[in-house]
Amino acid sequence: MNIKLLSLLSLCLALGALMLACGGSSDNAANTANTSNTAAGNKNAAAANTATVSTSGDKVGVAECDDFLAKYEACVSGKVPAAAQAAFKTSLETWRNSWKELAKTAQGKAGLAQACKAASDQAKSSLNSYGCSW
Repeated sequence: MNIKLLSLLSLCLALGALMLACGGSSDNAANTANTSNTAAGNKNAAAANTATVSTSGDKVGVAECDDFLAKYEACVSGKVPAAAQAAFKTSLETWRNSWKELAKTAQGKAGLAQACKAASDQAKSSLNSYGCSW
């Protein structure tokens, strides 16, 4: 059972890293090309960001994971270009669902705090190019 949980957690982290890596560089170029309407886009994104964070509040039950997911979602909704958001949101939902499943057991919950901290550290550097910080 413990090997299955670790395998699932590793798969989730690898999938998340892959999604971040695939969506990062090409979307950053698109973001640079679309600088003409950033002021209006930022206002709209901020409004959408507030709505998204407050409506999707499915908690994992591990503080580090819940904190990471909220910050990641706020960053993606507010800073990542709309064309790239789907891939990031897919990662977000994959993490949330997997982590909720892992959090159902004491063994899974014990490893999640460290795994979510690692995911947060990785996302900080990979989402930095979009101007996200936390």
